[in-house]
Amino acid sequence: MGFAFPKIYPILDSSYIPSIVRTTFLRALAKSLAGAGVTLMEYRNKSGSDAEILGDTAILRTAMPTPNIKLILDDRVDLVERSGFDGVHVDTGDLTPAEARRLLGQSRIVGTFGGSDGLVPGILEEPADYFSIGPVYSTSTKQTTKANIGPEGVRRLREQAGPGASLVAVGGITLQTAPLILAAGANTVAVSRAIFRTADPAAEFRRWVEELG
Repeated sequence: MGFAFPKIYPILDSSYIPSIVRTTFLRALAKSLAGAGVTLMEYRNKSGSDAEILGDTAILRTAMPTPNIKLILDDRVDLVERSGFDGVHVDTGDLTPAEARRLLGQSRIVGTFGGSDGLVPGILEEPADYFSIGPVYSTSTKQTTKANIGPEGVRRLREQAGPGASLVAVGGITLQTAPLILAAGANTVAVSRAIFRTADPAAEFRRWVEELG
């Protein structure tokens, strides 16, 4: 895959999208993020109906067009084609990366959970383009029972994975801690609350880009 992973990977959780004026809000948000230079973003909606997910993804896809912006759908391999998204993130309990790859083909991005205190056994043999690792710090965005790994855990996982694997660090990362995580060996930091709970997510994303380079 020729896609170069950016240092910042925003994750838009559906809980940040208001039910009132949903379409107007989401369209304006997506356009502003595209204008801010987002090149990779995940949309996560754990409890939404197919209709809600497809409605949201249609707005995102229109405002954030290919090929410049890659959009990833959380969990729902079955809706990737219909949404026009560029890939999927599958976790433990979802379809396996191999199953997702078989259904989506070689041209789409497949991401999966890579490990916390250590790499998931055999995970590097899976046909995934990136592996999420963490939680690095405490997070309220995604439920997990795993202990925080901190920068040292990121460094340990990079040593186990070797230089070739694309590692995406997740969990409670802030602009102050992001440089530590990248220096420890993560290719990318995935950020949700730190961007989308601000008054202007696009401006906050620009600030991250300026700080992290």
